[in-house]
Amino acid sequence: MPMLKDMVVRLAAQDFVRSAMEERADLSAFRGRPSPRVLAGVFAIAASYLIGWPAVAVMGVVALKLDNPWIAAIGGPTTYGLSHLVFLLGMYLCGAKYSMIFLRWLTRVGMERLLAWADRSG
Repeated sequence: MPMLKDMVVRLAAQDFVRSAMEERADLSAFRGRPSPRVLAGVFAIAASYLIGWPAVAVMGVVALKLDNPWIAAIGGPTTYGLSHLVFLLGMYLCGAKYSMIFLRWLTRVGMERLLAWADRSG
């Protein structure tokens, strides 16, 4: 356990983690109304999850029903690749600003819990 506690303390000393904790990073930037571009980005990210594995699974079932393995062999990877492109488009539209706000908040909350755990464990 002392080794884990040392790792948590060293992680807490990193500049990004320290600044997130000192500035009490929060999600207040999300209170405002999102722009149409951000909404389009979120929609594209959600759509990429529907295009991903569910569509590949449907192609596998269709390939079995039609007894044509080429549907799954070519269509599956193509569809999965398309889902990645749609996800990247969504991330581009949302921008890095909101991702960084969320990451800083998550870092602060996670480190607070890790430090509390390290204090309890001795």
